[in-house]
Amino acid sequence: MKAEILAVGTELLLGDILNTNAQYLAKELAALGIEVYYQTVVGDNPKRLEDTLYHAFSRADLVITTGGLGPTEDDLTKETAAKYFGEPLVLDEKALTQIQVFFDRIGRTMTENNKKQAFVPENNSVIMYNPNGTAPGIIIEKEGKIIIMLPGPPKEVVPMFENQAKPYLAKKQEYTFISRILRVASVGESAMEVMVKDLIDAQTNPTIAPYAKEGEALLRITAKAKDEEEANRLIDPVAAALQERLGKAVYAEGETNMETEVAKLLVAQKKTIAVAESCTGGEISSQLVRYPGISEVFLEGCVTYTNEAKIKRLGVLEETLAKFGAVSKETALEMAEGIAKTAGAEIGIATTGIAGPDGGSEDKPVGLVYMGIYHNGVVEAKEFHFAGDRNKIRDRATFQALDWLRRKLQYEK
Repeated sequence: MKAEILAVGTELLLGDILNTNAQYLAKELAALGIEVYYQTVVGDNPKRLEDTLYHAFSRADLVITTGGLGPTEDDLTKETAAKYFGEPLVLDEKALTQIQVFFDRIGRTMTENNKKQAFVPENNSVIMYNPNGTAPGIIIEKEGKIIIMLPGPPKEVVPMFENQAKPYLAKKQEYTFISRILRVASVGESAMEVMVKDLIDAQTNPTIAPYAKEGEALLRITAKAKDEEEANRLIDPVAAALQERLGKAVYAEGETNMETEVAKLLVAQKKTIAVAESCTGGEISSQLVRYPGISEVFLEGCVTYTNEAKIKRLGVLEETLAKFGAVSKETALEMAEGIAKTAGAEIGIATTGIAGPDGGSEDKPVGLVYMGIYHNGVVEAKEFHFAGDRNKIRDRATFQALDWLRRKLQYEK
């Protein structure tokens, strides 16, 4: 089955909102084994919407639309689809009741134009009632073509697709496609691909696809199978081979992130931590405290930006700063040990660097960052060089610091 995703809304064309629905639907359709060759965005214009829908059906069996199901005159997705399939619209009393209940729940009066949303195709359709909004979704299937019309707000699109549209489509697929993601840190996409290229080239089912993401690289392993159990049997040996090849660089599987994995390790190992940050400006602390339960181990986070703060709060020696400077391996060492000992933490982590755009020199260019970690009574420091603007340098330094800590927690317990 070939599909096209059609997002309806002038606000999308103008860039006022981000089209997250298309990203979500593309992933879900791929998992169902439905090929998506095109994604289209069209504004709230009747003629252009009609032309776009007819063009989509000229090259796809399935069109999934988002948006254009509202109560106003320029919400015309349903009307345009009904015209394409030659289906008259009739009032659905259940949909009308649900719309009224929704307005009663939020304490507002339902206006007359909201009744427009309760009109549905008379035949060849499935109504997807919407507990999260006013517009019901609609599926029309006729003469080998299917349209699935979803509302615009993501909080309505996701549950409606997951609970109603997805099961409908799954019944039409002979095979299922299951994917597993390996998350790889501190190895770029191109370098990672070189490391595993022979494994990628040798695969037909499952397939292996590398992807780049800010600060990390991903490997998506996708298997085609009769069911999820069979797919996982196919994926397991491939995932094991990739993990053996990439070693410590693989930090997790699935939908997660570095800060979550590091926080999990800290809590599981009951290791207390304190953080001293200069160039990262509190980002390491901020990311760690997103994790529920981190208060069991996270003792303190300090942004020691000035030399005076490094001396007074962390005990960095004036002689160290005078001889080596604030951005130096020596200062990072003393910052990491100082924050750990003054906070009474088992682990201390520190960053100091030049995020730019000014302040760099030939000896210490913009992007130079030193990190220190105090762990198991030993303090170490490393030098890093990051590219990008000020915020990218800070973000990349934060990710790298967490990855270094992750490796210590996993392999130097």
